[in-house]
Amino acid sequence: MSSTLTIPRPDDWHLHLRDGAMLAAVLPETARHFARAIIMPNLVPPVVTGAQAAAYRDRILAALPESMAFQPLMTLYLTEDTDPDDVAAAHASGLVKAVKLYPAGATTNSASGVADFDRVRAVLERMAEIGLPLCVHGEVTSPDIDIFDREAVFIERVLDPIRRATPGLRVVMEHITTSGAVDYVQANDRDLGATITTHHLVINRNHILVGGIKPHYYCLPVAKRESHRLALVAAATSGDGRYFLGTDSAPHTDALKENACGCAGCFTATNTLSILAEVFEQQDALDKLEGFASRFGPGFYGLPVNSDTITLTKGDPVSYPDHIDTGDGRVTVFDPGFPLHWRVSA
Repeated sequence: MSSTLTIPRPDDWHLHLRDGAMLAAVLPETARHFARAIIMPNLVPPVVTGAQAAAYRDRILAALPESMAFQPLMTLYLTEDTDPDDVAAAHASGLVKAVKLYPAGATTNSASGVADFDRVRAVLERMAEIGLPLCVHGEVTSPDIDIFDREAVFIERVLDPIRRATPGLRVVMEHITTSGAVDYVQANDRDLGATITTHHLVINRNHILVGGIKPHYYCLPVAKRESHRLALVAAATSGDGRYFLGTDSAPHTDALKENACGCAGCFTATNTLSILAEVFEQQDALDKLEGFASRFGPGFYGLPVNSDTITLTKGDPVSYPDHIDTGDGRVTVFDPGFPLHWRVSA
């Protein structure tokens, strides 16, 4: 098998950059390898209007080192008070590429999310009319639902009814974690895509819990059984254009991860491409990495594939830092638990 692989510069279709000092520290970790990224809007307060999205974009670009090229693709946070006209105007301007649905309380900074889905029907119908994708955090938050079942119940009770009630709505199932989600995508190829994270291709729930709690493997949606991880690997390496990379790289300081009520999220921006090359090589599918990382996401969003390229080279194990320092505190870099032999060399 070849020891070099050149692909169009990848994009990240699900990324958390935060704001302020954290933004300044983590942005170069993504911009080093990725040309574009769908930027999550769950700040405090959330990015809910076109004007707020424009201001956040400007802060991102101001934090970008002069030597780096990167395009933030902005999103709006869907609330029960979202104005369909503001959404349409932000999309028409070219600023906003998607709207993000967080069920209220599902994950970090999701308190402003949707509890009554009937109250967002007008927004969803306008989005279907104009072709603006809806990115969904696919979990219900009812306390009677087991955390490992939240994705399956979301598909049944929320996602499928929304899609049936809103023909033409383009939906991205973000960070899918179960074989059931893979099966749902397989059965519904029209107007539906799914992102898969780097960490969900690597860890299962044993990594979080066996031998002591590992807070830096805790994420939402939580990692599931090994059978589900294998289903995700099979989907990502299949060459099916409905699956594409969304890292959900989510920085939290170690102080917030390593405490009695730790935050959910894995910070993978730094070493994602090396990890992906290992995963795809293990499946004899290195030829499929270009589609997953560089082509299928632009295809779903109707954007051109990046014209510049990166080259991955296989050799001695790559050494990545175990953390990065930010103005808010130290952030631990995701550890895949196995050596990485592929490095981005150009």
